Amino acid sequence: MSGFEPGDAAAVQQLFDAVAPRYDQLNDLLSLGLHRLWKRQAIAWVNPAPGQRCLDLCCGTGDLALLLAARVRPGGSVLGLDAAAAPLALAARRARRQPWLPLQWQQGDAQDTGLPAARADGAVMAYGLRNLADPAAGLAELRRVLRPGARAAVLDFNRIDLNESDLSGIDAAGSPGREALLAFQRFYLRRIVVPVARAVDLEEHYAYLEASLLRFPTGQEQEQLALGAGFAWVQHRPLAAGLMGLLLLVA
Repeated sequence: MSGFEPGDAAAVQQLFDAVAPRYDQLNDLLSLGLHRLWKRQAIAWVNPAPGQRCLDLCCGTGDLALLLAARVRPGGSVLGLDAAAAPLALAARRARRQPWLPLQWQQGDAQDTGLPAARADGAVMAYGLRNLADPAAGLAELRRVLRPGARAAVLDFNRIDLNESDLSGIDAAGSPGREALLAFQRFYLRRIVVPVARAVDLEEHYAYLEASLLRFPTGQEQEQLALGAGFAWVQHRPLAAGLMGLLLLVA
């Protein structure tokens, strides 16, 4: 089990500072590059347009911010915000290779960004909600910074709950049952992710993934939290046969 405590903001910041140099390489390897497809699905939902102001919260090394910035030109802007300094430094370095992109970076807390209300025309968050001390507070802050009618997408691992009454079609004919899906997710995290991370001295950091899922809201719970935060429309959509999830939001 990981020594990093889920919900401990300082520990999570330390974790992402440590993994930053290997983060993109490991994402490509462990997802077989599919994380890029899932991120593009998030961008497609937000549907950024030239002239808009968009946010990438928990932006990490900047994958989604770079995609957004290419879509809001000319006249738009993208702010990438993350609590950890090392991923932000890598994001800024990547952005310098494309100086024409309208990007800014800010270190801060996605639960309390300090940004003006109704600032953004769209927002994304990838693999960030699960790492916040209070996911409900993160969704409330996301709603606060979006203008009415703006879209947001939250991408993350899916917590598979055997007791949940519905899993958004996961149990439909031809789809894996919950027990098999949960067993595969555990196998993937324990027998693939952790050994690969061990090879680059990051075993403890990636063992944290399974620990963080234990306290992460399920898809249905995320929908309820988002409605409670004031979003007008919400839908949690399973990806990768239910191993991942995409929370679609309209402010």
